[in-house]
Amino acid sequence: MTSDPDDAELIARSLDGDQDAFVEVVRRHERAVGAYLSRRVGRESAEDLLAEVWVAAFKSRANYDRAVPDARPWLIGVAHNTLRRHWRSRPAEEPVADMTVVAPGWDPWAAVDNRVDGESVLRRALALLNRQQREILTLVAWEDLTIADAGRVLGMPSGTARRRLHEARMALRNAPGMVALLMDHNAVREAN
Repeated sequence: MTSDPDDAELIARSLDGDQDAFVEVVRRHERAVGAYLSRRVGRESAEDLLAEVWVAAFKSRANYDRAVPDARPWLIGVAHNTLRRHWRSRPAEEPVADMTVVAPGWDPWAAVDNRVDGESVLRRALALLNRQQREILTLVAWEDLTIADAGRVLGMPSGTARRRLHEARMALRNAPGMVALLMDHNAVREAN
């Protein structure tokens, strides 16, 4: 019984002319890359950008490091670069919505449970991080990448990525409202 080929092997096959091999790589990672984009630009824009990611990945697949069997970090890196080009190409009068910022004091549903309040605190805390800290944290927490893979996505050594993640965690821990949020979360966990 043969095992399924890893992504590196599929990319090599696609370079050798196997048209279905790269389609399999896309199938394996479409959900993760789409979720990455959607969390940053919203669902509608993500759908458009996802096609650009696949075209860019296909064109640059010869540069893929075949020593790495999982293409997800590489594909998220391609998506990251696609997002950067997208944001740079936007006209100045069309600002990008920052999904991590909630205007201070804005809470349209005052009677909603503590989860909404916790999410607001977390969004404000994330907004206080610098861009690299926020990116490394979200790549590890939301995209479930290893620190080394997240560093690859951002083009930084794994030691730098580890330091940025540590800085992000410390900044979050010390952000206004986070201590109370973490204490509430721990109290709920201990009660269950």
